[in-house]
Amino acid sequence: MPGKLHQIADQLKADLELTGTPIQISYLDDPPAGVKEHPGGAPSVCTFFAEGQQTPFYSGMKGHEACEIGAFVLGIPPEGEKGAALMSMIGMMQKEGYLLPGEEAKVPHNPKAPKYVAYGPLGSLPMPPTSVLIFARPKSAMLAVEAAKGPVPMNGRPMCAIVPTLNAGAPVAISTACVGSRIYTQMGDDQMVIGIRGDHLEKFAQEVRAIRHANQIVGEEDTRRRNSAAHPFTKKNRGKSGASRWPPLPELAEVGSDPG
Repeated sequence: MPGKLHQIADQLKADLELTGTPIQISYLDDPPAGVKEHPGGAPSVCTFFAEGQQTPFYSGMKGHEACEIGAFVLGIPPEGEKGAALMSMIGMMQKEGYLLPGEEAKVPHNPKAPKYVAYGPLGSLPMPPTSVLIFARPKSAMLAVEAAKGPVPMNGRPMCAIVPTLNAGAPVAISTACVGSRIYTQMGDDQMVIGIRGDHLEKFAQEVRAIRHANQIVGEEDTRRRNSAAHPFTKKNRGKSGASRWPPLPELAEVGSDPG
């Protein structure tokens, strides 16, 4: 399993021109053997997403509770002190005009929290992913939407709500992120988040490879048409950025084959 997931990670990094590694998120009933526990102190759930690009680890629900909104999205019951902290945060956001009254009730969230969550670079954990997240540029998100071959939900705030959106059945989802997630994860202003449901990952990688090839062919035709046009704008801007010059597709094994 890890070998195949490593292969898919490499293929997605090449086909989507990623600067970072896809992040695996796995919901678990028991602590995973051989995986270190997070030391704690994370200020937000999305901080785990960013750290999961670097190294594998797991955390129980206690480690997620510092983030009131993220804990609610994860499915932790908003009871007692946690519930009071959540309502205080929502009240501040509404006062400042960040949230509309009642908007919090529409935020996707898990009906029940998992007992443990493991995070890590795709293929670094000894179990399959529940979901996979990718920090990507809009061009990569374009390919992901086309590869999905169907409606793709797009979430805004909070960014972590993309995970329960996938858990609820969406094979692929997009998040434009939120101000908090951009601060906590230090994701670039030119990035958004692609989410893939774990059981859809292999098919998604195959579709991405196919749609990238199709975009390369269509892009070459569009470039030819632009360069042959007599319109003043196209004549002025020939050869400048925006030309459909895709890097060549790497030679990779077919997704799902034995990586050796």
